[in-house]
Amino acid sequence: MVTQRLAPASLPPGERVYAIGDVHGCLDQLDEMHQLIAKDLAARPGVRATVVHLGDYIDRGPDSAGVIRRLIAPPAGLGRVVNLMGNHEDMLLDALNGGRGAAEIWLHNGGVASLESWGVPPRQRPKDWAGMIPATEIAFLRGLSLTHRQGGYLFVHAGVRPGKALDEQTEHDLLWIREPFLSFEGALPAVVVHGHTPEEPQPVVRANRIGMDTGAVLGGMLSCVVLEADRMGFIQV
Repeated sequence: MVTQRLAPASLPPGERVYAIGDVHGCLDQLDEMHQLIAKDLAARPGVRATVVHLGDYIDRGPDSAGVIRRLIAPPAGLGRVVNLMGNHEDMLLDALNGGRGAAEIWLHNGGVASLESWGVPPRQRPKDWAGMIPATEIAFLRGLSLTHRQGGYLFVHAGVRPGKALDEQTEHDLLWIREPFLSFEGALPAVVVHGHTPEEPQPVVRANRIGMDTGAVLGGMLSCVVLEADRMGFIQV
């Protein structure tokens, strides 16, 4: 049973959200997390469940390709699944699109491990990468959403820029922002549930945000916040 406490926002009656932080190629932890979510849903049924993955599925960890395949075909028993774009997926797509200097930037930020997981030789030219990564997996990455809104929460990879309405946020901020978002203490358009900035060992809960990147690929934990009504709890593996 997930231990619950008061949350900074709420969901409509009958809804439950499981939001999972940055995976970064840690497939074994993701599989264990999915099993625990399915177990919790079986123990506490009768809700409309949504599992939200908050982005950064690839890079640095041992099996980025396996993580993407799992997200394309998630296990049964999870309810609705929402997959959001992270800045690492954005870097890969920019590299595949041939952006100036994009390949070098992505490789410097953990892309080498991702290429290895797809079986791409380390010295393969960037222009050949797209032909060596399954087309269905590239299409999945291109189709990722930037945000998910449910009840009093906004789910997004990095955060939002304070002082701007949701429809005024830029893609770059949604995927990359740290400051002034992280230190901002005022009200935001919704309570933001995000990853992107490792804040291990425990998720960070503020009045205006919940930070869910607890450094799984850095030797920390993969974390999930469980939201229902005006309560929240956490699962970590």
